[in-house]
Amino acid sequence: MMTKKTIYLASPYGFARQWRRKLLPDFVSVLSSMGAEVWEPFQRNGQVDFTHKHWAHKVALADLRDVKKSDGIFAIVNGTPPDEGVMIELGAAIALKKTIFLFRDDLRRCSDSEEYPLNLMLFAGLPASGWQRNFYTSIEDISNKKKNLYQWLRS
Repeated sequence: MMTKKTIYLASPYGFARQWRRKLLPDFVSVLSSMGAEVWEPFQRNGQVDFTHKHWAHKVALADLRDVKKSDGIFAIVNGTPPDEGVMIELGAAIALKKTIFLFRDDLRRCSDSEEYPLNLMLFAGLPASGWQRNFYTSIEDISNKKKNLYQWLRS
């Protein structure tokens, strides 16, 4: 029996109530329906106790621990530039040689290269050739059987 792969969902969408209710569930749903065990940090960390002196440090360590323990990372990289927390999570995942998938449906370019739609350093964690198969531009695209996420979850 094949065990589910864990995928850390890096996104800025948990910070705003509306985004948490309207955007995050779509990503969690599609990734789960494909067979992934989705680790969404806002949900996994529960409610933040702002009265605790070191709450932010605890959250940061919990997120980093989850990035380390996950099999891969699916990062929402909208914005110009994308969310700095997501960028740090991606940097850690690249350094840990995790399998990485990027999602960007933001129409604005945020790049220092004609080849890549984002900062070229983000692509250090993707295959040099065919990186587009790890890059998603719509919710519908995530379950595309020709893309690498679908293949990876079945390997």
